[in-house]
Amino acid sequence: MFARIFADRFVLLLLATILLASFIPVRGHAAEVASLISSAAIFLLFFLNGVRLPRHEVVSGVRNWQLQGAIFLFVFGVMSAAGLAMSHILDNILPPILALGLLFTGILPSTVQSAAAYCALARGNVAASVVAAALVNLVGVVLSPLLFALLAHVGEATVSGQAVGRIAIILLLPFALGQMAQRWCKPWVDAHKDLATWMDRISIAIAVYVAFSGAVVAGIWSIVRGDELAWLALAV
Repeated sequence: MFARIFADRFVLLLLATILLASFIPVRGHAAEVASLISSAAIFLLFFLNGVRLPRHEVVSGVRNWQLQGAIFLFVFGVMSAAGLAMSHILDNILPPILALGLLFTGILPSTVQSAAAYCALARGNVAASVVAAALVNLVGVVLSPLLFALLAHVGEATVSGQAVGRIAIILLLPFALGQMAQRWCKPWVDAHKDLATWMDRISIAIAVYVAFSGAVVAGIWSIVRGDELAWLALAV
């Protein structure tokens, strides 16, 4: 299984992205530009997903309450409990802020572009994945901070209306536009299926590069020791 995973060129692309961010992180004004490029790539990705996914499959994904309910319970139930357990197990091994980060990681839903991209690469039900990931992310804007405040005992939590708007503009709007543009764009997109696959991979790689650059600029390699990174990698 490990040989198969690390033989995947996409995994190698992600490892190369992390190395690039470690040695040549984007910072300052360039980081703002890179963030805009990342948002634009995600916008284009979801427009292409909207074009290529038949409308009846999207409607079927929305109506499949058993699938959506199972994903909801897994994301906010099973994974939250796993994050809480890991934070307690490693509380005396990792610095408190890193141990608390494991709880935070467990509570957060997957990014929509990652869920859709990995589902597409695995040749799964992309329509259901897009719908489910969009729903749990929209709910997560409200539920994740509340769950974190409750489980971490950090007091009151605030919910950002700006985050809700950003998800709607970057994810839902291009998907809806893609659905409306199917009549004109679908034949071309169907004839260039590799384009959508590469957009899946590129959008994730750009997002990883921007995020990891921020961590490197913040001093991740000087703040976290090697043994702590090893424990953290094991926990993740």
